[in-house]
Amino acid sequence: MGVSRRDFLKISGSSLLVGPMLTPTPACAHAPEIKIADAVRTTTICPYCSVGCGMVVHTKNGKVVNVDGDVEHPINEGALCSKGSSVKSLADNPLRITKPMYRAPGATQWTTMTWDEALDKIARNVKASRDKSFKTTSTAKVKEKLPDGTEQLVEKEFTVNRTDAIAHVGSAALDNEECYLLQKLVRSWGLVYVEHQARI
Repeated sequence: MGVSRRDFLKISGSSLLVGPMLTPTPACAHAPEIKIADAVRTTTICPYCSVGCGMVVHTKNGKVVNVDGDVEHPINEGALCSKGSSVKSLADNPLRITKPMYRAPGATQWTTMTWDEALDKIARNVKASRDKSFKTTSTAKVKEKLPDGTEQLVEKEFTVNRTDAIAHVGSAALDNEECYLLQKLVRSWGLVYVEHQARI
């Protein structure tokens, strides 16, 4: 649409006359309140994949109010993927189960139990499974030299002190020291199937 000089002056003049009649609302010029003000800052590791990104979690009155990537962490340097960014929903999800749940063999319903009951039950089951499957010795065929210089396979018995009925899988949310202590613990039980989430 073409506007002549005369039309432009008419439009400009009419806006000068109408402008003072309009009453604009005052603009809000204050900054919003920072949600992490007075929050407790805690560094942690993302619990999802095996990368082990660093996170900063801000809490107020025991509630998570913000999760950011840790800029001082050597792995992610402050970046977080979509799963890491949604970690806040792990704590603030109304569908989150906060008590141990147990379903008895053959039952169709889950029941809640206390943490003491759950840990005692797990400990009893681990002990029962270990006692039932623990082997102190195992036999294997090894080559043995005969006096004439030839070799033959001989079955020998070795001390193994192990259980093949229990396995352990580590977590990417654990640090090196925690992984070291877990290795010591499960190896002392005689576990040989020890794996980590980072390798699966």
